[in-house]
Amino acid sequence: MEYGYIRVSTKEQNERRQFIALQEFGIKNSRIHVDKQLEKNFERTQYRRIVCNLKCGDTLVIKSIDRLGRNYEEIFGAVEDYYKRKTGGYCCD
Repeated sequence: MEYGYIRVSTKEQNERRQFIALQEFGIKNSRIHVDKQLEKNFERTQYRRIVCNLKCGDTLVIKSIDRLGRNYEEIFGAVEDYYKRKTGGYCCD
C-alpha cells in the first residue's frame, strides 16, 4: 500500500499544494492523511495512525522531509519512533 502524509503548521500554510503533489504521485485520496496543527506543540494524530499501520512493503510518501517536523530533532524523533515500533519497543494506541 502507498500512503500520503500532509502536515501544515501555520495559518499561512495550505495543504492543497501538498495534496496535489501526492495525487500526482499516484496516492489515492482515501490514503492521504492530514495533520493541521497551528500550535507550537502538536500531536501528530494522523502521522501516528499511518505509522502504526505500516506493514512490510508499504510506502509512506511525503512532499518534503520538513513536513515530518520543524527541525532535525523532530524529524529524527519521528524516524526513531518508527524503528522502536518495528522492533517492539514502541506500542501504538
